Amino acid sequence: MIHNTRRILTRRIAAACLSLCLPPWVLADQAQDFQRGVEAARAGDYVAAFSIFKREAERGDADAQHNLGLLYDSGRGVTENNEAAVKWYRMAAERGVSAAQYNLGLMYEAGEGVRRDYEKAATWLRKAAEQGHVRGQVNLGMMYQHGQGVPRDDQQAAKWMLKAAEQGDAHAQFSLGAMYGQGKGVSRDYQQAAWWSRRAAEQGHAGAQYRVGAMYQRGKGLPQDDRQAAEWLRKAAEQGHVDAQFHVGVSHYEGKGVPEDYQQAIDWWRKAAEQGHLEAQFRVGAMYHEAKGVPEDYQQAAIWLREAAEHGHAGAQAGLGAMYVLGQGVPEDPTLAYMWLTLAADQGHEEARQALDKTAAAITAAQIAEGSRLAKAWRRKN
Repeated sequence: MIHNTRRILTRRIAAACLSLCLPPWVLADQAQDFQRGVEAARAGDYVAAFSIFKREAERGDADAQHNLGLLYDSGRGVTENNEAAVKWYRMAAERGVSAAQYNLGLMYEAGEGVRRDYEKAATWLRKAAEQGHVRGQVNLGMMYQHGQGVPRDDQQAAKWMLKAAEQGDAHAQFSLGAMYGQGKGVSRDYQQAAWWSRRAAEQGHAGAQYRVGAMYQRGKGLPQDDRQAAEWLRKAAEQGHVDAQFHVGVSHYEGKGVPEDYQQAIDWWRKAAEQGHLEAQFRVGAMYHEAKGVPEDYQQAAIWLREAAEHGHAGAQAGLGAMYVLGQGVPEDPTLAYMWLTLAADQGHEEARQALDKTAAAITAAQIAEGSRLAKAWRRKN
Protein backbone atom coordinates (compact mmCIF):
# COMPACT_ATOMS: atom_id res chain seq x y z
CA MET A 1 0.00 0.00 0.00
CA ILE A 2 2.75 2.44 0.96
CA HIS A 3 4.33 4.50 -1.81
CA ASN A 4 7.98 4.05 -0.82
CA THR A 5 10.95 6.17 -1.87
CA ARG A 6 13.92 6.63 0.46
CA ARG A 7 16.82 8.90 -0.49
CA ILE A 8 20.02 10.27 0.98
CA LEU A 9 19.47 13.82 2.22
CA THR A 10 21.72 16.23 0.37
CA ARG A 11 20.77 19.50 2.09
CA ARG A 12 21.64 20.27 5.67
CA ILE A 13 18.91 21.53 7.95
CA ALA A 14 20.99 22.76 10.87
CA ALA A 15 19.35 22.26 14.25
CA ALA A 16 18.78 25.43 16.30
CA CYS A 17 20.87 24.17 19.20
CA LEU A 18 23.87 23.68 16.92
CA SER A 19 23.67 27.19 15.54
CA LEU A 20 23.33 28.62 19.03
CA CYS A 21 25.85 26.50 20.87
CA LEU A 22 28.75 25.88 18.49
CA PRO A 23 31.31 28.30 17.00
CA PRO A 24 31.01 29.03 13.24
CA TRP A 25 34.24 27.16 12.35
CA VAL A 26 32.89 23.98 13.97
CA LEU A 27 29.67 24.25 11.99
CA ALA A 28 31.67 24.79 8.79
CA ASP A 29 33.82 21.71 9.42
CA GLN A 30 30.75 19.58 10.12
CA ALA A 31 29.06 20.88 7.00
CA GLN A 32 32.09 19.89 4.94
CA ASP A 33 32.20 16.44 6.51
CA PHE A 34 28.50 15.94 5.83
CA GLN A 35 28.98 16.95 2.19
CA ARG A 36 31.85 14.49 1.85
CA GLY A 37 29.47 11.77 3.04
CA VAL A 38 26.91 12.81 0.43
CA GLU A 39 29.54 12.79 -2.31
CA ALA A 40 30.78 9.35 -1.24
CA ALA A 41 27.21 8.00 -1.40
CA ARG A 42 26.69 9.53 -4.83
CA ALA A 43 29.90 7.86 -6.00
CA GLY A 44 28.70 4.50 -4.68
CA ASP A 45 31.30 4.37 -1.91
CA TYR A 46 28.80 3.51 0.80
CA VAL A 47 31.45 2.24 3.24
CA ALA A 48 33.04 5.68 3.31
CA ALA A 49 29.61 7.34 3.45
CA PHE A 50 28.64 5.17 6.40
CA SER A 51 31.82 6.07 8.29
CA ILE A 52 31.27 9.80 7.74
CA PHE A 53 27.55 9.80 8.52
CA LYS A 54 28.09 7.69 11.65
CA ARG A 55 30.65 10.13 13.00
CA GLU A 56 28.44 13.13 12.22
CA ALA A 57 25.31 11.40 13.55
CA GLU A 58 27.01 10.70 16.86
CA ARG A 59 27.94 14.39 17.01
CA GLY A 60 24.23 15.17 16.79
CA ASP A 61 23.75 16.09 13.13
CA ALA A 62 20.10 15.32 12.42
CA ASP A 63 20.49 14.93 8.65
CA ALA A 64 23.43 12.58 9.17
CA GLN A 65 21.27 10.59 11.60
CA HIS A 66 18.65 10.19 8.88
CA ASN A 67 21.23 9.15 6.30
CA LEU A 68 22.79 6.68 8.71
CA GLY A 69 19.37 5.16 9.24
CA LEU A 70 18.96 4.93 5.49
CA LEU A 71 22.23 3.03 5.09
CA TYR A 72 21.23 0.58 7.83
CA ASP A 73 17.81 0.27 6.19
CA SER A 74 19.22 -0.52 2.74
CA GLY A 75 22.29 -2.50 3.82
CA ARG A 76 24.64 -0.24 1.91
CA GLY A 77 28.08 0.20 3.46
CA VAL A 78 26.96 -1.83 6.48
CA THR A 79 25.02 -5.01 7.23
CA GLU A 80 21.30 -4.36 6.93
CA ASN A 81 19.83 -3.76 10.37
CA ASN A 82 16.24 -2.57 10.61
CA GLU A 83 16.40 -1.98 14.36
CA ALA A 84 19.40 0.33 13.94
CA ALA A 85 17.65 2.06 11.05
CA VAL A 86 14.63 2.76 13.25
CA LYS A 87 16.87 4.06 16.04
CA TRP A 88 18.55 6.64 13.80
CA TYR A 89 15.39 7.54 11.89
CA ARG A 90 13.68 8.20 15.22
CA MET A 91 16.50 10.45 16.46
CA ALA A 92 16.32 12.53 13.28
CA ALA A 93 12.51 12.45 13.17
CA GLU A 94 12.22 13.77 16.72
CA ARG A 95 14.37 16.69 15.65
CA GLY A 96 12.02 17.51 12.80
CA VAL A 97 13.69 15.98 9.73
CA SER A 98 10.71 15.33 7.48
CA ALA A 99 12.41 12.56 5.46
CA ALA A 100 13.18 10.72 8.71
CA GLN A 101 9.58 11.15 9.88
CA TYR A 102 8.43 9.72 6.57
CA ASN A 103 10.83 6.75 6.69
CA LEU A 104 9.99 6.02 10.31
CA GLY A 105 6.32 5.97 9.32
CA LEU A 106 7.15 3.42 6.60
CA MET A 107 8.97 1.23 9.11
CA TYR A 108 5.94 1.19 11.40
CA GLU A 109 3.64 0.49 8.45
CA ALA A 110 5.73 -2.45 7.27
CA GLY A 111 6.68 -3.74 10.72
CA GLU A 112 10.39 -3.51 9.93
CA GLY A 113 12.62 -2.98 12.96
CA VAL A 114 9.55 -2.33 15.10
CA ARG A 115 6.23 -4.01 15.72
CA ARG A 116 3.77 -3.09 12.97
CA ASP A 117 1.63 -0.22 14.18
CA TYR A 118 -0.55 1.63 11.68
CA GLU A 119 -1.47 4.35 14.16
CA LYS A 120 2.18 5.21 14.77
CA ALA A 121 2.82 4.99 11.04
CA ALA A 122 0.06 7.52 10.43
CA THR A 123 1.36 9.77 13.21
CA TRP A 124 4.82 10.00 11.70
CA LEU A 125 3.57 10.28 8.14
CA ARG A 126 1.35 13.17 9.25
CA LYS A 127 4.35 14.96 10.79
CA ALA A 128 6.20 14.62 7.49
CA ALA A 129 3.14 15.58 5.46
CA GLU A 130 2.52 18.70 7.51
CA GLN A 131 6.06 19.83 6.65
CA GLY A 132 5.24 19.46 2.97
CA HIS A 133 6.96 16.10 2.42
CA VAL A 134 5.24 15.02 -0.77
CA ARG A 135 5.52 11.24 -0.29
CA GLY A 136 4.37 11.67 3.28
CA GLN A 137 1.28 13.43 1.94
CA VAL A 138 0.64 10.67 -0.60
CA ASN A 139 1.00 7.89 1.95
CA LEU A 140 -1.10 9.66 4.56
CA GLY A 141 -3.79 10.07 1.91
CA MET A 142 -3.59 6.36 1.15
CA MET A 143 -3.96 5.51 4.85
CA TYR A 144 -7.15 7.59 4.96
CA GLN A 145 -8.36 5.81 1.81
CA HIS A 146 -7.86 2.38 3.39
CA GLY A 147 -8.64 3.26 7.00
CA GLN A 148 -5.22 2.13 8.25
CA GLY A 149 -4.13 3.82 11.47
CA VAL A 150 -6.79 6.49 10.97
CA PRO A 151 -10.55 6.32 10.39
CA ARG A 152 -11.40 5.79 6.74
CA ASP A 153 -12.12 9.27 5.38
CA ASP A 154 -12.25 9.99 1.66
CA GLN A 155 -12.34 13.76 2.22
CA GLN A 156 -9.11 13.65 4.21
CA ALA A 157 -7.63 11.34 1.59
CA ALA A 158 -8.53 13.84 -1.15
CA LYS A 159 -7.13 16.73 0.90
CA TRP A 160 -3.69 15.12 1.22
CA MET A 161 -3.65 13.81 -2.33
CA LEU A 162 -4.39 17.34 -3.55
CA LYS A 163 -1.45 18.75 -1.58
CA ALA A 164 0.88 16.18 -3.11
CA ALA A 165 -0.65 16.52 -6.57
CA GLU A 166 -0.07 20.27 -6.49
CA GLN A 167 3.60 19.51 -5.81
CA GLY A 168 3.68 17.44 -8.97
CA ASP A 169 3.56 13.89 -7.58
CA ALA A 170 2.27 11.65 -10.39
CA HIS A 171 0.83 9.00 -8.07
CA ALA A 172 -1.16 11.66 -6.21
CA GLN A 173 -2.37 13.19 -9.46
CA PHE A 174 -3.48 9.75 -10.67
CA SER A 175 -5.28 9.02 -7.39
CA LEU A 176 -6.95 12.42 -7.33
CA GLY A 177 -8.14 11.87 -10.89
CA ALA A 178 -9.74 8.60 -9.78
CA MET A 179 -11.40 10.31 -6.81
CA TYR A 180 -12.94 12.98 -9.03
CA GLY A 181 -14.11 10.31 -11.47
CA GLN A 182 -15.75 8.27 -8.69
CA GLY A 183 -16.94 11.16 -6.55
CA LYS A 184 -14.96 9.93 -3.55
CA GLY A 185 -14.05 12.68 -1.07
CA VAL A 186 -14.87 15.29 -3.71
CA SER A 187 -17.87 16.04 -5.92
CA ARG A 188 -17.83 13.94 -9.07
CA ASP A 189 -16.29 16.02 -11.85
CA TYR A 190 -15.11 14.30 -15.01
CA GLN A 191 -13.29 17.40 -16.25
CA GLN A 192 -11.23 17.52 -13.06
CA ALA A 193 -10.71 13.76 -13.30
CA ALA A 194 -9.36 14.22 -16.81
CA TRP A 195 -7.22 17.23 -15.87
CA TRP A 196 -5.42 15.49 -13.01
CA SER A 197 -5.14 12.19 -14.88
CA ARG A 198 -3.55 13.96 -17.81
CA ARG A 199 -1.03 15.67 -15.50
CA ALA A 200 0.05 12.24 -14.26
CA ALA A 201 -0.02 10.75 -17.76
CA GLU A 202 2.31 13.46 -19.05
CA GLN A 203 4.79 12.35 -16.38
CA GLY A 204 4.68 8.80 -17.72
CA HIS A 205 2.27 7.23 -15.21
CA ALA A 206 1.00 4.16 -17.09
CA GLY A 207 -2.31 3.89 -15.22
CA ALA A 208 -3.03 7.54 -15.91
CA GLN A 209 -2.13 7.15 -19.58
CA TYR A 210 -4.59 4.27 -19.80
CA ARG A 211 -7.29 6.31 -18.07
CA VAL A 212 -6.77 9.31 -20.36
CA GLY A 213 -7.00 7.00 -23.37
CA ALA A 214 -10.22 5.49 -22.04
CA MET A 215 -11.69 8.96 -21.40
CA TYR A 216 -10.94 10.04 -24.98
CA GLN A 217 -12.42 6.78 -26.20
CA ARG A 218 -15.68 7.27 -24.29
CA GLY A 219 -15.87 11.05 -24.56
CA LYS A 220 -16.12 11.35 -20.78
CA GLY A 221 -14.31 14.38 -19.34
CA LEU A 222 -12.51 14.80 -22.68
CA PRO A 223 -13.83 15.17 -26.25
CA GLN A 224 -14.43 11.84 -27.95
CA ASP A 225 -11.34 11.27 -30.09
CA ASP A 226 -10.31 7.81 -31.27
CA ARG A 227 -6.90 9.00 -32.46
CA GLN A 228 -6.02 10.56 -29.11
CA ALA A 229 -7.42 7.49 -27.35
CA ALA A 230 -5.19 5.17 -29.36
CA GLU A 231 -2.14 7.37 -28.76
CA TRP A 232 -2.51 7.39 -24.97
CA LEU A 233 -3.45 3.72 -24.79
CA ARG A 234 -0.29 2.83 -26.72
CA LYS A 235 1.86 4.87 -24.31
CA ALA A 236 0.47 2.82 -21.42
CA ALA A 237 0.65 -0.44 -23.38
CA GLU A 238 4.32 0.09 -24.16
CA GLN A 239 4.93 0.28 -20.40
CA GLY A 240 3.28 -3.12 -19.96
CA HIS A 241 -0.16 -1.97 -18.77
CA VAL A 242 -2.23 -5.08 -19.48
CA ASP A 243 -5.64 -3.46 -20.03
CA ALA A 244 -4.04 -0.89 -22.32
CA GLN A 245 -2.41 -3.67 -24.33
CA PHE A 246 -5.80 -5.31 -24.74
CA HIS A 247 -7.49 -2.09 -25.86
CA VAL A 248 -4.70 -1.21 -28.29
CA GLY A 249 -5.40 -4.60 -29.84
CA VAL A 250 -9.11 -3.73 -30.06
CA SER A 251 -8.27 -0.38 -31.71
CA HIS A 252 -6.22 -2.14 -34.40
CA TYR A 253 -8.84 -4.85 -34.86
CA GLU A 254 -11.66 -2.30 -35.33
CA GLY A 255 -9.57 0.34 -37.07
CA LYS A 256 -10.46 3.04 -34.54
CA GLY A 257 -7.89 5.83 -34.30
CA VAL A 258 -5.36 3.62 -36.09
CA PRO A 259 -5.43 1.67 -39.36
CA GLU A 260 -7.18 -1.69 -39.21
CA ASP A 261 -4.41 -4.25 -38.78
CA TYR A 262 -5.13 -7.79 -37.60
CA GLN A 263 -1.45 -8.61 -37.13
CA GLN A 264 -1.01 -5.62 -34.78
CA ALA A 265 -4.23 -6.63 -33.03
CA ILE A 266 -3.06 -10.16 -32.26
CA ASP A 267 0.44 -8.94 -31.32
CA TRP A 268 -1.00 -6.65 -28.65
CA TRP A 269 -3.57 -9.21 -27.51
CA ARG A 270 -0.80 -11.77 -27.14
CA LYS A 271 1.13 -9.39 -24.87
CA ALA A 272 -1.94 -8.98 -22.70
CA ALA A 273 -2.72 -12.71 -22.86
CA GLU A 274 0.76 -13.56 -21.61
CA GLN A 275 0.00 -11.40 -18.56
CA GLY A 276 -3.16 -13.39 -17.87
CA HIS A 277 -5.82 -11.16 -19.47
CA LEU A 278 -8.71 -13.60 -20.10
CA GLU A 279 -10.47 -11.75 -22.92
CA ALA A 280 -7.13 -11.32 -24.68
CA GLN A 281 -6.42 -15.04 -24.35
CA PHE A 282 -9.84 -15.79 -25.83
CA ARG A 283 -9.26 -13.40 -28.72
CA VAL A 284 -5.80 -14.76 -29.50
CA GLY A 285 -7.34 -18.24 -29.65
CA ALA A 286 -10.10 -16.97 -31.93
CA MET A 287 -7.59 -15.25 -34.25
CA TYR A 288 -5.63 -18.50 -34.67
CA HIS A 289 -8.88 -20.35 -35.29
CA GLU A 290 -10.10 -17.84 -37.88
CA ALA A 291 -6.67 -17.18 -39.46
CA LYS A 292 -6.82 -13.44 -38.80
CA GLY A 293 -3.41 -11.77 -38.54
CA VAL A 294 -1.77 -15.22 -38.27
CA PRO A 295 -1.94 -18.46 -40.24
CA GLU A 296 -4.71 -20.85 -39.23
CA ASP A 297 -3.45 -22.99 -36.36
CA TYR A 298 -5.99 -25.05 -34.44
CA GLN A 299 -3.43 -26.27 -31.92
CA GLN A 300 -2.49 -22.71 -30.94
CA ALA A 301 -6.19 -21.82 -30.89
CA ALA A 302 -6.88 -24.67 -28.48
CA ILE A 303 -3.94 -23.72 -26.23
CA TRP A 304 -5.14 -20.13 -25.79
CA LEU A 305 -8.82 -21.02 -25.50
CA ARG A 306 -7.99 -23.58 -22.83
CA GLU A 307 -5.96 -20.99 -20.89
CA ALA A 308 -8.98 -18.68 -20.71
CA ALA A 309 -11.50 -21.52 -20.29
CA GLU A 310 -9.68 -22.91 -17.25
CA HIS A 311 -10.12 -19.49 -15.61
CA GLY A 312 -13.84 -19.37 -16.30
CA HIS A 313 -14.17 -17.41 -19.56
CA ALA A 314 -17.52 -18.52 -21.00
CA GLY A 315 -16.68 -17.73 -24.63
CA ALA A 316 -13.44 -19.69 -24.39
CA GLN A 317 -15.25 -22.62 -22.77
CA ALA A 318 -17.77 -22.60 -25.60
CA GLY A 319 -15.03 -22.41 -28.24
CA LEU A 320 -13.00 -25.19 -26.65
CA GLY A 321 -16.10 -27.36 -26.39
CA ALA A 322 -16.80 -26.85 -30.11
CA MET A 323 -13.22 -27.83 -30.94
CA TYR A 324 -13.64 -31.09 -29.00
CA VAL A 325 -16.82 -31.75 -30.98
CA LEU A 326 -14.96 -31.32 -34.29
CA GLY A 327 -11.53 -32.60 -33.24
CA GLN A 328 -9.85 -29.30 -34.16
CA GLY A 329 -6.46 -28.91 -32.46
CA VAL A 330 -7.51 -31.53 -29.90
CA PRO A 331 -8.67 -35.14 -30.22
CA GLU A 332 -12.39 -35.46 -30.94
CA ASP A 333 -13.95 -36.14 -27.53
CA PRO A 334 -17.73 -35.90 -27.01
CA THR A 335 -17.36 -36.18 -23.23
CA LEU A 336 -14.97 -33.21 -22.90
CA ALA A 337 -17.04 -31.32 -25.46
CA TYR A 338 -20.13 -31.83 -23.29
CA MET A 339 -18.21 -30.73 -20.17
CA TRP A 340 -16.95 -27.43 -21.63
CA LEU A 341 -20.24 -26.62 -23.35
CA THR A 342 -22.08 -27.27 -20.07
CA LEU A 343 -19.82 -24.88 -18.19
CA ALA A 344 -20.29 -22.16 -20.82
CA ALA A 345 -24.06 -22.68 -21.02
CA ASP A 346 -24.36 -22.47 -17.24
CA GLN A 347 -22.88 -18.95 -17.51
CA GLY A 348 -25.62 -17.95 -19.94
CA HIS A 349 -23.68 -18.38 -23.19
CA GLU A 350 -26.48 -18.87 -25.73
CA GLU A 351 -24.41 -20.41 -28.53
CA ALA A 352 -22.98 -22.92 -26.05
CA ARG A 353 -26.50 -23.83 -24.92
CA GLN A 354 -27.56 -24.50 -28.51
CA ALA A 355 -24.41 -26.52 -29.21
CA LEU A 356 -24.95 -28.45 -25.97
CA ASP A 357 -28.46 -29.50 -27.09
CA LYS A 358 -27.11 -30.70 -30.44
CA THR A 359 -24.24 -32.56 -28.79
CA ALA A 360 -26.55 -34.23 -26.27
CA ALA A 361 -28.71 -35.53 -29.11
CA ALA A 362 -25.67 -37.12 -30.80
CA ILE A 363 -23.91 -38.86 -27.90
CA THR A 364 -24.69 -41.62 -25.45
CA ALA A 365 -26.30 -41.27 -22.02
CA ALA A 366 -23.03 -42.50 -20.47
CA GLN A 367 -21.05 -39.77 -22.23
CA ILE A 368 -23.55 -37.14 -21.05
CA ALA A 369 -23.27 -38.43 -17.47
CA GLU A 370 -19.47 -38.38 -17.57
CA GLY A 371 -19.40 -34.90 -19.12
CA SER A 372 -21.76 -33.65 -16.42
CA ARG A 373 -19.59 -35.23 -13.72
CA LEU A 374 -16.48 -33.57 -15.11
CA ALA A 375 -18.24 -30.19 -15.23
CA LYS A 376 -19.31 -30.57 -11.60
CA ALA A 377 -15.78 -31.55 -10.58
CA TRP A 378 -14.38 -28.49 -12.42
CA ARG A 379 -16.79 -26.20 -10.54
CA ARG A 380 -15.78 -27.69 -7.18
CA LYS A 381 -12.10 -27.17 -8.00
CA ASN A 382 -12.56 -23.66 -9.30
